[in-house]
Amino acid sequence: MPEPQIRYDDGATYERYMAPWSQVAGGVFLDWLAPQPGWRWIDVGCGTGAFAELVVSRHAPAELQGIDPSSAQLDFARSRPGARMAEFRQGEAGALPFPDDRFDAAVMALVIFFVPGPVKGVAEMVRVVRPGGMVAAYAWDILGGGFPFEPVFAELRARDLKFPLPPSSEAARLRAMQSLWTGAGLEAVETFEITVQRSFTNFDAYWSTAEVTGAVKPILAAMTAGEVDQLKAGVCARLPADVAGRVTCSARANAAKGRVPG
Repeated sequence: MPEPQIRYDDGATYERYMAPWSQVAGGVFLDWLAPQPGWRWIDVGCGTGAFAELVVSRHAPAELQGIDPSSAQLDFARSRPGARMAEFRQGEAGALPFPDDRFDAAVMALVIFFVPGPVKGVAEMVRVVRPGGMVAAYAWDILGGGFPFEPVFAELRARDLKFPLPPSSEAARLRAMQSLWTGAGLEAVETFEITVQRSFTNFDAYWSTAEVTGAVKPILAAMTAGEVDQLKAGVCARLPADVAGRVTCSARANAAKGRVPG
């Protein structure tokens, strides 16, 4: 039987389970970057445009280009009212369709672990950013237990059930990001850990987002109803509710930034 793979062919579903996490972590990330208004940005792996919308609302970019390989994600991004000034187009992180020195800032938001060749992806961001410009990224520390749906992953591991991970998960570790940024020749390289939390009205509200994630959905599809119920009960036990029934989850992402020499 082939290994299950993470697929992103439904922008609306991705928006439901990941965009809220992306935006809360993205806000912390942008505070750390402290960008200037009027910059020209490229958002590599822009997905549904959740991060692009943050940049538009908070930092008044002169231009924002979003690149993503998924047409479904891009369709959703183009429909996002808060990112209408952005331009979204299909493309790959390893071959950005722009000339050298085109932007003031290049960012990857929750993307670097999906890039088949992270070294090439960072090099491409460096290439399209002007001397003195910024190259930055943040990504969930999946291998370190930082993914927002780690309670589900932990229960799957406890049951010896395999689940798909992004192809370059190691690239999201803090030391790996430090190495990628310095190896790309960037200056003033810094790294940062982002920790965020979200509360859900009850466990079912959490589960309704967890069960449709790209990593979890194919696993559940291969289970019987009884097996799903057992897994769900195990995850619930890992997320104790407060007196009002709310459950709170935390997630951790690693971030890196650096300046293009010039």
